[in-house]
Formats: sequence, C-alpha cells, structure tokens
Amino acid sequence: MPSAQVLFQMWEPYRQSLIGQHNFYVEQARNRLLSQFANMEQDADTAADEWLNERSKHFDPDRDDVGSIYEASGDEGIEFYLLLDKMRMQTRLSVVAGMFHAWDKKLRGWITDEMRHWHRGPSAAAKVWSADFPSIMSLLEGLGWPLNSHTYLQTLDGCRCLVNVYKHGDGKSLADLKQRFPEYLADPIQSVHGLPATDLEWLDHTHLSVTDDQIQSISDAIVAFWKDVPANILNGDDLSPPKWFMNALQQDNNPNT
Repeated sequence: MPSAQVLFQMWEPYRQSLIGQHNFYVEQARNRLLSQFANMEQDADTAADEWLNERSKHFDPDRDDVGSIYEASGDEGIEFYLLLDKMRMQTRLSVVAGMFHAWDKKLRGWITDEMRHWHRGPSAAAKVWSADFPSIMSLLEGLGWPLNSHTYLQTLDGCRCLVNVYKHGDGKSLADLKQRFPEYLADPIQSVHGLPATDLEWLDHTHLSVTDDQIQSISDAIVAFWKDVPANILNGDDLSPPKWFMNALQQDNNPNT
C-alpha cells in the first residue's frame, strides 16, 4: 500500500447524505408500509362484517342456523387477522432486509471508491464485494477503526444473521441466529397461549420475528456506524489489514505471478 497518505476518507457531506438517505428510507417505510397495519383488529372486524353481509344475502331461515353463521363470521375475522399479522411480519422483515442491504452496499462501495485513489486493478475491489461480513469488519479493524468496542457492531451482526435466515431459510445462518441472537425468533405457542416455551431447537425460519423497537435499534446502529466512520484513515506501520486483502492487492500489483 502507498506510504504517508490518506487511504480512506469520509467526506462530511457524503456522510450526511448517507445518513439522510437511510433516515428517509426508514421514515417512508413506516409511513407507507408499516402504518398500514396500525388497525388490524378493526380491519379484521370489518372483514367479518363484510363476510356476514354477503352471507346474509343468501340466508334461508328454513335451513340456516343463525348461531352457526355468526360463528363462521367470527372465524372469518380471526383468519383475516392472522393473515394480516403474517403479512405485517413479512413486511417488517422486508424493510429490515432492504435497510441492511442498502447499508452493506454503500459501505462496500465507499471502500472500493476510496481504493481507486491509490490502487489499480480488479482483484482487490472484487474481493471487497465478495467478502463476507466478518471479513469486511476485520478489514476496517485492521485499518485502525476499533469497531469491536462499539455496541452497534453487535446489532448490525444480529441484523445480518436475521436477514440471511429471511433470505435463505434454514441452515448455518439459522444456527447462528439461535446461538447468538435468539431474540429474533418468536415462539407462537408461548406468546399466544402463555404455555412453556418451545425448545429453541424446534424453531425454524418460519418463526422469524422483528418488532418495531428492534427495527428502530437496527436503524440507530446504522446511523451510529456512519457517524463513527473516521474522517481520514492514513497509511502507517500501525495498520494490519487482513491477509485476504493484502493478497488481493498483491495479485493486482503482480498479475503474472
């Protein structure tokens, strides 16, 4: 890497633009998407009434039982509510996934854009885009940014696991989520019926759950991350970039070796 120069710079107007774009996304997601689920009980009652009104058009007092019809109307309302509740959770998860992926792409884009000021070649940039989340965090740590000392990294790592399970279903990410971030798995038996908790090992990707408060915490972590990006990261002997990054730089510098 070059000596005695700025390797990565966070221009303050760009930092504020990143935060502004993120806040806009969260605000509009709340106003245009999540707010649609604010009156689910009322919506379910309306669905039950509409079903009852439609059924009443075909009411035959000689054959139909009024009590059974009203019971069926109640069942219709319950089913409508449960479907809405499932849709609400899917919407929340989609909002979180969009929020995380936008942050992740902006971060990798910033890293590769800054690299172009002092490095040429496709290998290093491609490696930054293909590296997993822990590898990118280790790169930033190796550049002198003490990420591990901040709570926002834990929140972002939990969000990563949540989004991976949402995207891929059962697998390694689900195992990681169970072990490290079980708060993103909801036990429907316990929460609805007040029964003892289901053993965590029986929960799967269909039990993913994220609350409005958790969405806010993830949003706050992203803002805190952007605010904490150093204005300038200088080259120096105290830097210790990970081996995968140095190897990629070396491959670009010596493409024939």
